[in-house]
Amino acid sequence: MKLFKTTLFAVFLLMAGYAMAHTDEFLDTQKSPHGGQVRMTDTHHLELVIKDKDITVYVMNHGNEAQPSVGMTATATVLSGETKVEVKLEPAEENLLKGSGDFNISDDMKVLLSVTPAPMTARFAPFQKAEATPAAEDVKK
Repeated sequence: MKLFKTTLFAVFLLMAGYAMAHTDEFLDTQKSPHGGQVRMTDTHHLELVIKDKDITVYVMNHGNEAQPSVGMTATATVLSGETKVEVKLEPAEENLLKGSGDFNISDDMKVLLSVTPAPMTARFAPFQKAEATPAAEDVKK
């Protein structure tokens, strides 16, 4: 019985460490694959990149490897200042959802992303993320 309890405790510790490794705060400190902000859902990592009036979402697995976006659609609700704009995103390439809209870019903007058919939601504050930790290979240079 003692071995069972010890094993169970070790499993819970490992699971807690894994969960902490995917918090928004932790993800903000990591270098993102495409320069955007990464958020985790149950099944995917979603990376939001905003450039001008375009919104791009990269769909990846938890190892940041490209995952198909075929059949997915998304709505990005952009909150900037006192304005609220909804932008529809459609599959563009293998693992991309893209759309554009008439929204204002500001340091305090927030984006709520809702993806279907697999219901996924993520909240982003794209210009408030923490400074990324340099990768080991960057430090060696």
